[in-house]
Amino acid sequence: MALIRKVPVAPNFDFLGKRKLFLVFSCFLVLASIGLFLVKGLNFGVDFRGGILIEVQTDASSDIGQLRGLLSGLDLGEVTLQEFGDPRDILINVERQVGEESEQIRAIDSIKQALGDRVVEYRRTEFVGPKVGAELKQAGVLATLLAMLGIAVYIWFRFEWHFSLAALVALAHDVVATIGFFALTQLEFNLATLAAVLTVAGYSINDTVVIFDRVREKLRRYKKMEINEVLNRAINRTLTRTVLTSVTTLLALFSLFLFGGEVIRGFSLGLIWGIVIGTYSSIGLAVPLLSYTKLRATTDDAETTAKKASARST
Repeated sequence: MALIRKVPVAPNFDFLGKRKLFLVFSCFLVLASIGLFLVKGLNFGVDFRGGILIEVQTDASSDIGQLRGLLSGLDLGEVTLQEFGDPRDILINVERQVGEESEQIRAIDSIKQALGDRVVEYRRTEFVGPKVGAELKQAGVLATLLAMLGIAVYIWFRFEWHFSLAALVALAHDVVATIGFFALTQLEFNLATLAAVLTVAGYSINDTVVIFDRVREKLRRYKKMEINEVLNRAINRTLTRTVLTSVTTLLALFSLFLFGGEVIRGFSLGLIWGIVIGTYSSIGLAVPLLSYTKLRATTDDAETTAKKASARST
């Protein structure tokens, strides 16, 4: 608490003076993320690539290493096992078998026979076909693009086109950087991690809108002030709020990462990275981009209406 109280309420950093450095870093990050995606690709989970998913509860004597070796010897292709929650709860992921549905059923039967009495309960058995996986990929891409477009339209109506353009660039930056993170780490990319990408976009735009509100307020108050100085003031007046909000969110996410289990580990890590990069883009990218859009001070609508009414009465 004492440390938080010492955080300056209204710092005075020259963010706009470093905008070229921020832009170079952001361009490098985006290009590196695209390169990683093209070279390494994403480690798609069963949701997207198709395959078999079995959730089981084993007995107390079972060891995940022993079970992994047992299932790897069944000649079913790639088999991964993950613990989640209780150490006895295991998620088995098997690549899609060549052939029709009968081949998938045969693989499931082979796994059940191999596990034998080691399994106390089969909680879930799912098979995702390649067609469904491809449809989910398309739906995921479409959902991300529509979310970004919807946010850009909202910002346009809420503020002006200058703000909408800057917000859209910052959102694309955050999404691409998060995809690059998953390509670099090769964490499993499934529907949960796609939800993390969309959550990052929503969180990032929340920070950006708060700063944009302050930018508009400062533009109305300091109509003759140089635009970079106005933008600096807006960032600095919201900086403490932005940083402390992100830190408290990260504390919760780190707890989720450490104690949430293997199943949501990729989701947690994606959110942690996304919150960090989203906070940076709101401060170091979205607002500095406004200085390149010929943004000018505007008169408040209420003030304009009052002046027109006063002119008519005279």
